[in-house]
Amino acid sequence: MRRFLTPLARPVTYTRWLHLLIPAAVVSVWLFISMDTPWMPVLLAVPVGLIPAMRLAEGVQAQLLLTPDERGSPDASISAAVTATWADRWRTVLWLEVRLVLALAAGGATIWLPATTVDLILIGLGKDPGDNGLLAYFDPHGWSALLLAPLPMVLLFPVVVLAGALATTAARQLLGPSPAERMTALEELTEQLLERNRIARELHDSIGHALTVAVVQAGAARTANDPEFTERALAAIEETGRDALDDLERVLGVLRESGTPVSRRPTLGEADRLLDSARGSGATVDAEMSGTLDQVPGPVSREGYRILQECLTNVLRHAGSVPVRVRIAVMSGCLELEVANPLTESSGLPGSGSGLRGIRERAALLGGEARTGPCDGEWRVHVSLPLDRIR
Repeated sequence: MRRFLTPLARPVTYTRWLHLLIPAAVVSVWLFISMDTPWMPVLLAVPVGLIPAMRLAEGVQAQLLLTPDERGSPDASISAAVTATWADRWRTVLWLEVRLVLALAAGGATIWLPATTVDLILIGLGKDPGDNGLLAYFDPHGWSALLLAPLPMVLLFPVVVLAGALATTAARQLLGPSPAERMTALEELTEQLLERNRIARELHDSIGHALTVAVVQAGAARTANDPEFTERALAAIEETGRDALDDLERVLGVLRESGTPVSRRPTLGEADRLLDSARGSGATVDAEMSGTLDQVPGPVSREGYRILQECLTNVLRHAGSVPVRVRIAVMSGCLELEVANPLTESSGLPGSGSGLRGIRERAALLGGEARTGPCDGEWRVHVSLPLDRIR
């Protein structure tokens, strides 16, 4: 009994009932206008369903009344979009026809079953309800009519629940996303995941670099016992922290507004800022740049900046204030970037961290490659990024 009564306590049961009664009301209005052409609404459903915007209207209404829990969800089983293909338009036509049939069944049950209950009560009270209705085929009398009076109302509830379930199933099949729409949604989800991964790398590179520089500078200032050096270290920490805050604000802006242009991200044209930051941390940086950085496409230049930032951060974190050799060359169809520093006993072989993995991932996404590891007494990172593929 509890299982039978559970659907009656769910609000969606009654919103589905309302969804079924809406076209029944439209058909009733038409029958009031012309009783001779009851088939006209079924015929008119064909051209109406072929209107592209009709699927949007039906989808919004079905989501709101049939599946309210899925309203606004990107994974909704009922699509609320304008039709883009003829196959979707004909599915909409079929949905309208199915909806009309279910509406007539639900509307008839809504009218005739309660009316039958009233007639049975009148018969039980000794009154004549007339020959109209379902009782025209039966002849109950006296107390038997009163005992049968609740039966039509009891039958109404399973009819409402069943018709609502059938309408929901039909809507999911006929108004659900097409294969092309599912593919588009999957592509959008993939882009969102890639954007989240990129933002995670952005935060790792920017904030990690700033904290590494701050730690190195603070440690050097504490041991130097030189007021002038301490002043320079504090100035470098302040500048690096300010840049990190700017980067953090920009990344948070991307999270708040998906339309934030990526052109605001730093490029290799601002590499001097990274080199000066490393020099301010005590490292001796020998930098050599060849070629025209202005010819480098934006995506390559932006990722190249982050790769250089991660390389310098790793040097300061694992090797400390050591000589660093930086080579950036723009060749024919390729950007070559190399960062090398001497291996020390304290530096170890940092080849499994998330920073180096991020460098390899950035290079791979651009169709390039990154080689990291010890070579001739140095820890070397060599990255090659193609330019022609981006163009």
